[in-house]
Amino acid sequence: MGAPAQASEDSGKVVGMSAQAWIQRAEQALAANGRKRGGARGALLALLGEQRCALTAIEIEDALRATRAGGVSRASVYRVLDELEQLGLVQRVETGQAMVRYERVSGADEHHHHLVCEQCGDVRPFSDALLERAISSLSERVPLAVSEHEIVLRGACPDCSGEPAARPTGSKTRRRE
Repeated sequence: MGAPAQASEDSGKVVGMSAQAWIQRAEQALAANGRKRGGARGALLALLGEQRCALTAIEIEDALRATRAGGVSRASVYRVLDELEQLGLVQRVETGQAMVRYERVSGADEHHHHLVCEQCGDVRPFSDALLERAISSLSERVPLAVSEHEIVLRGACPDCSGEPAARPTGSKTRRRE
């Protein structure tokens, strides 16, 4: 049949394009578009390079405050995210939580979807080969040249439901603010 859906482990390691390769690609694209290297931009690139899943701007700001003396202003976070989005280096992810999330755009081998707990706000990435094949097959039958897709599954995580996970799951990655 096929491999079951897998929630990605939050091991800290990024699958596919390395963090450093993505950061270098982002720095080159920013430089080619006349953007100067700066401390806030560099810190944000380093953070996004290491992320496995989408973060809100507030989560990015909090993470940078925790790791960088003086932190980075929210305005700078949004400005850099906007620049990166315009260059196709990050994408917005709508998980239905009234907050936009952002994640880096990398190779096709890193494509994933999202599991969202409606109770605690936990967001986890997941991949499923059977789902991707079904979407590919469907794409050939609909009157649309499909360029991308995003699946968000909502429900209660094992911690909130009090039931064991039906499939292997990783540790929690994000909580809603």
